[in-house]
Amino acid sequence: MKRLVSACLLGQDCRYDGRSKPASAVITQVETWRAAGDEVVAVCPEELGGLGTPRPAAELRGGDGAAFWAGRAEVYRVEDEEDVSAAFRLGAERAAKLGEGAVEAVLKARSPSCGCGRTEIDGERRAGDGVFAALLRSRGLRLRTDEEL
Repeated sequence: MKRLVSACLLGQDCRYDGRSKPASAVITQVETWRAAGDEVVAVCPEELGGLGTPRPAAELRGGDGAAFWAGRAEVYRVEDEEDVSAAFRLGAERAAKLGEGAVEAVLKARSPSCGCGRTEIDGERRAGDGVFAALLRSRGLRLRTDEEL
């Protein structure tokens, strides 16, 4: 079985602040999956979209990830209001391609890319998925966050 995992949860320094966010429960689960012969693909959609690390924080504006894919929301850098929607789109598409055939994803909570169920939208934590999470959900993957494991 194939699964996707946010790379920052596995210790890769790819978050916007240049750090990782290793989660012991996620690392343990990944070890269990690998021991069972499952394939685990670590991805960072923001890096795959060409955004460097570290990079300025970004947030969804106008709606969640589903609204983004419907053309009703965008992603902007918080510090200078630069539209980074194209990079988020490209990164989500590239990460999804790497995960083709996956049945599940464990993603970083509240991220504008990977947030599942709740993420930062218009400067507030609201119900909705990030850009990458929404794309995966639309393709039928089971989504969990690091906080749910």
